[in-house]
Amino acid sequence: MPLVIGTAGHIDHGKTALVRALTGQDTDRLAEEKARGISIDLGFAWLDPPDGERAGIVDVPGHERFVRNMLAGAHGVDLVLFVVAADDGVMPQTEEHLDILHLLGVRRGIFVVTKTDLVDAARVAAVREEIQVLALDSTLEGAPVVPVSTVTGEGLDALRAAIAAALVAPAPPPRRGRFRLPIDRAFVVRGHGTVVTGTAIAGTVRDGDTVRLMPGGRTARVRGVEVHGVPVAEAGAGQRVALNLAGVERGEVRRGHVACDPRLAHPTRRLDADVEIRAAARRPVASHTRVRVHVGTAEVMGKLVALEGTALAPRAHGWAQLVLAEPLLVARGDRFVLRDETARRTLGGGVVVNPCAARHRRGDPAVLGRLAALRDGTVAEAAAALLALVPAFLVERQQLAQALDLPDDEVARALVGTPAVVAIPDDGAPEAWTTAEKWARMEAEMLGAVAARHRTDPLAPGLEMEHLRGTVGGGLSPRVFRWAVERLVAAGRLVREENVVRDPGHRVELGGGGRDEAARIEALVAAGGFTPPDLRRLEAETGLSRRRIAELLGVLEAEGRVARIAPDLWFGRAAAAEATARLRAHCAAHGEITAAAFRDLIGASRKFAIAFLDWCDRTGVTVRVGDLRKLRR
Repeated sequence: MPLVIGTAGHIDHGKTALVRALTGQDTDRLAEEKARGISIDLGFAWLDPPDGERAGIVDVPGHERFVRNMLAGAHGVDLVLFVVAADDGVMPQTEEHLDILHLLGVRRGIFVVTKTDLVDAARVAAVREEIQVLALDSTLEGAPVVPVSTVTGEGLDALRAAIAAALVAPAPPPRRGRFRLPIDRAFVVRGHGTVVTGTAIAGTVRDGDTVRLMPGGRTARVRGVEVHGVPVAEAGAGQRVALNLAGVERGEVRRGHVACDPRLAHPTRRLDADVEIRAAARRPVASHTRVRVHVGTAEVMGKLVALEGTALAPRAHGWAQLVLAEPLLVARGDRFVLRDETARRTLGGGVVVNPCAARHRRGDPAVLGRLAALRDGTVAEAAAALLALVPAFLVERQQLAQALDLPDDEVARALVGTPAVVAIPDDGAPEAWTTAEKWARMEAEMLGAVAARHRTDPLAPGLEMEHLRGTVGGGLSPRVFRWAVERLVAAGRLVREENVVRDPGHRVELGGGGRDEAARIEALVAAGGFTPPDLRRLEAETGLSRRRIAELLGVLEAEGRVARIAPDLWFGRAAAAEATARLRAHCAAHGEITAAAFRDLIGASRKFAIAFLDWCDRTGVTVRVGDLRKLRR
């Protein structure tokens, strides 16, 4: 299992000197760092344990002005070397760095007491006690404490042994989502172009892959992958990775961006989270407080909105929503740190639970229950909770997998047969999911709209599908809307006749006067043969309103006495049958037919011939191939 070692601790406590003593590598790479003798930005090295895989090292700055840089390097750390100088002991950045590591969930660490050559044994013992008290109630409580001197070399062998023991200890399983690499450096290598580096937090990447850069969505091709300066064919979660990218300029990518699988395409500006406020916050954090949000290597301004009560108290957990000033690519399980607006203090942090949140009512028990299911439930329970929290009718397969940070096929398998979830189109090949509750609402709305049509226009055969989609399914794509209609048809709740849907019990019945009017219209249409009168001519010849004529023609169509060829054109039953027979006979003899040949075949103008051919295409008699029609087989 590849691991990343990080450093932490107050400025001038010897983090960089410790890395140099362990690896022989100097992580201060900037001229200003060498001139001032302090670390300003992240430094990188690697360590080769005697019997283990090479581990990456991220050396972070300790000055309070560079905490944002420390945060960019602390994400993805598996083991921390937490440095406390024996002469100074615990200092302000010691406490803040420990809070940050706790909030990021770092559970493996070694406290290293440095500069022991400057003090006596009693002082080393006192600092050890300070560390043990400080670590109480943190993820590093009980971590070993190792005194060393990088000047005399005393304790370094014991530290190497402690590191080796920590590296072989069982590690948490890697995250199963698609490839994500929060970028901590971007630079240009002459002759190669743009290179980005970072610690991969999920998935794998290979030479030749395409990656997406988020936010923004630009794609680039990977033309080289390195781990610790060594070219490799593949790299993945837990490794320090460098990617040489083609198709992107240096100015288009920076620290805070994410290089990811191109299927990850849904950034967010609003997320729900389980938030912990640390004692260093000193006072409750009120709802709607402006905060700095650090997630991955990104830092954005945001607003914390409490979902329970009006504030989050120090030393407590609570549900909250983060409203971000800029879009971020995050997933369930991502950890973040919150600092105050002035960047002087770490307030707390937590875990992303719902990365695609909507606004919630404060204290809504249904929302809080679903967030708990997202945090603690099985894959099926978490997916169902997320679907219920999303306002949209459905969530597509890739988007749901991205939000849960899981492979989409794993999500699909987990949801098979889940009563609270409806697969679209089915469990065998789901493209999206909705909840049973949302489907019940959609079903009621669609059936209600059809029933209302029957009440207001009892002579109409039903409701046209496009009108129904505009009424209750405006947020659905045509494909999903057709699925919804066919689901109701299969359940016997609706009947579909071409592009019209109706209630199964709906029957159009004409009274005596209406039947006479319908008979008159039928006779006029039949007399027209292959050139029947359109609505305008029927209106002129009958004196009836166009709406009334359309109603009566709808009744005649439902009875099979006329065929609707175009929106305002009907053929009599005999004429439609005869024209179809001539078309079939011609195609049987010649294999195909042109519009001009069919026009001559029925002795009508191009207007009638084209309309009839289009109707044959729609009803499955023919299939159009360029300018020709052939019989559908």
